Amino acid sequence: MPQSHPSRPTASQLMRGSDSSAPPLTPEEDRRWATLSHFGGIAGCLPSAAIYFIFRDRGPFTAQESREALNFTLPLTVVLVVLFALGYLPAVGWIFSLVAVFLWAIMAITGLVAYAECNKGRPYRYRLNFRFIQ
Repeated sequence: MPQSHPSRPTASQLMRGSDSSAPPLTPEEDRRWATLSHFGGIAGCLPSAAIYFIFRDRGPFTAQESREALNFTLPLTVVLVVLFALGYLPAVGWIFSLVAVFLWAIMAITGLVAYAECNKGRPYRYRLNFRFIQ
């Protein structure tokens, strides 16, 4: 007698993804993710970009603050990558490396200031910020 195999899931059942109706963030979670988006400025634009694209529809404070952090860190991260690459030039590379370290320090310090303000529940606006992402 032939053995029956359990039915295998189809490709559409496997590639279904997660539920699009994720619950909204609680006020504590909303503030936490918003503050982490600013704190992530130490590592460049990747943390704020990840938080913005994952949580922007789930919490208004997170959407606002992660967008602000992303708009601030994105151009600086691009400039830092270029400066670090130019740092490998012989004879003058050390100048580019020093400028890169200085810019990273500015990005890290302003991110920590924004983190402290945002952790108190207050929105933070960077003084010099290109708002590419609306």
